[in-house]
Amino acid sequence: MSDPSLPEPSASGRSATAPTTGTPTAAAASAHGPSQGSAPAKIRILLADDHALVRRGVRLILDREPDLEVVAEAGDGAEAIDMARAHEADLAVLDIAMPRLTGLQAARELAALKPGLRILMLTMHDNEQYLFQALKSGACGYVLKSVADRDLVAACRAAMRDEPFLYPGAVTALIRNYLDRVRHGEETSDHILTPREEEVLKLVAEGHSSKEIAEILFISIKTVQRHRANLLQKLGLRDRLELTRYAIRAGLIEP
Repeated sequence: MSDPSLPEPSASGRSATAPTTGTPTAAAASAHGPSQGSAPAKIRILLADDHALVRRGVRLILDREPDLEVVAEAGDGAEAIDMARAHEADLAVLDIAMPRLTGLQAARELAALKPGLRILMLTMHDNEQYLFQALKSGACGYVLKSVADRDLVAACRAAMRDEPFLYPGAVTALIRNYLDRVRHGEETSDHILTPREEEVLKLVAEGHSSKEIAEILFISIKTVQRHRANLLQKLGLRDRLELTRYAIRAGLIEP
């Protein structure tokens, strides 16, 4: 069940941890004022929490903002899915612990049902397991109820800019998880190529022909061609241009 306590809205809806860069969508851009000749579009929000008092407090935080509007409320995950079908919403704010369907289950279904719908998890749980499950379920942000008055508005706007929003402890958890995977030798996308394949990739990106690469590496042209084919398959790329772009991103050559 959800924590019935929620702090009163503060005077500020901004968060120091919120991303500050990125190109806003039309809905998010309206936070900066109306466009010429038209009323500002509002971010339409679906709010789901099984505690009515929490919903009321969250709605007060959101509806007081000129660019945000709660258009539908739900008391559990299953009702949230019904509300998403019945109402046009840009953003869903879901509690994690709800009856019938949890917020995590609802997030997975909503992501499949409405691919363009952004999803934020609003929860009392400062818990790494819930955080990772939320991100896997399609959520783009994770906001704690204890600081909702400080973070929630900024998280909504970040979501509409297609930017992730995580509280500082969540960022620490993600970094720790990544370092643990590296320590245990788990492969990452940056280390899926063999040293020889990296050599061939670098030379391809530098514009060398297969014959030139064969001479530089003292291997046959057929072997070079096999390495190129393996590179394209492993990286899911189509041609030399895409290989060159990958090599730049990987730091093998300078742009």
